Amino acid sequence: MTTVVVMAKAPVPGRVKTRLCPPCTPEQAAALAGAALTDTLAAVAGTTCERRVLALDGAPGPWVPAGWEIVPQVEGDFAARLDGAVTAIDGPVVVVGMDTPQLTPAGLDRAWSQLLARDTDAVLGPADDGGYWAIGVRAPRAGLFDDVEMSTERTGRQQCARLRVLGLEVTELDRLRDVDTFADALVVAAGIPRSHFAAQLADTRIAA
Repeated sequence: MTTVVVMAKAPVPGRVKTRLCPPCTPEQAAALAGAALTDTLAAVAGTTCERRVLALDGAPGPWVPAGWEIVPQVEGDFAARLDGAVTAIDGPVVVVGMDTPQLTPAGLDRAWSQLLARDTDAVLGPADDGGYWAIGVRAPRAGLFDDVEMSTERTGRQQCARLRVLGLEVTELDRLRDVDTFADALVVAAGIPRSHFAAQLADTRIAA
């Protein structure tokens, strides 16, 4: 069974997208996070994957669509949370976050086709900031994230190196831009004008 896991925080003011503040208020940042999560969940729902899991930090709300399994994230730093989400899955798994609302079903299905191709054990989607927006493995195992510093410009390189240390053949996915800063939000929204994220950003009034 093929599974997509979305790692997410509940869109609560003060807990999500804090790097958007300023210029956003915590409430505006949370609204943008919620819109990005809505777009991400919709993209995953449109793929051919057989199982959809939301690994959630926080309480679920009405923004969770039908057809999703909701599991709490494990305690610990982000590497530990990723490890807990991946090792809980049997079979091939792709993990994405909530920072790339420009994800599309077609793009995710391409990631699946690459992961399931011959001579590929893992896929990694690099992000412009040096991190990564997706990681997938054909057979989950413990230790995938050991010695990987999260949220740095070295994260993507370290993660790729870790996968190869474990003897995995890695295929790189398309590069995407995470929404971390307000400048990121503007660029990403411009590329997806019909998205919930772009609509929410257009409704965001920034104080002078």
